[in-house]
Amino acid sequence: MIHLHYYPSTAAMVPHILLEEIGVPYQRVLVDRTQNAHKAPDYLRLNPNGLIPVLVDADLVLYETAAICLHLCDTHPEAGLAPALGTARRAHFYKWLMWLTNTLQATLITYFYPERSVAPGNSAGAAEVKAQAETRISGLLNQLDAELARHGGPWFGGDDYSMLDAYVFTLCRWTRNFASPAARTRPQLGPYLQRMLARPAVQRVLVAEGLTPPFV
Repeated sequence: MIHLHYYPSTAAMVPHILLEEIGVPYQRVLVDRTQNAHKAPDYLRLNPNGLIPVLVDADLVLYETAAICLHLCDTHPEAGLAPALGTARRAHFYKWLMWLTNTLQATLITYFYPERSVAPGNSAGAAEVKAQAETRISGLLNQLDAELARHGGPWFGGDDYSMLDAYVFTLCRWTRNFASPAARTRPQLGPYLQRMLARPAVQRVLVAEGLTPPFV
């Protein structure tokens, strides 16, 4: 059976949603960050970086959210969560997946943990890093909004729901408490996030992770 090592409202939500969409049996394994469980020896044997999530699928131990999600798409093609291999749509799918994890998610991490980018005790520097990250995130959210407007479809890739939607939803909800306009305020992202919230798989994940409003 698949085991998803997770903590609520982290990047683990992306494969969590996918597993619910696919509908295969799996077990959630809570990695309690409040108790530094992600730095414990047992967990570091799964992921030496001490980051969440980790997916264990039989003998396979996999970390990095994008890699986990691609594995789930590839091993459950019947779920239709990725375009066909060798197509232009698949190429754009890869492009947006890499953009989400390497650009938007990386910038969000800088926003939430600005102290990692400055010398210890440099609170003024950390505040400046956070402010710059927030400004950049605003532009990136506008880019997501523009892509939805460009193709006019209900899902991020157009007419067909895909793994990208779980990723976009998870990262957009991280902005829900921003001082600057959150993702939900954009003209395309707002209705899109409501469509995501209406999906039964997403609703089950929100309940399972014990999350409360605002969800986005």
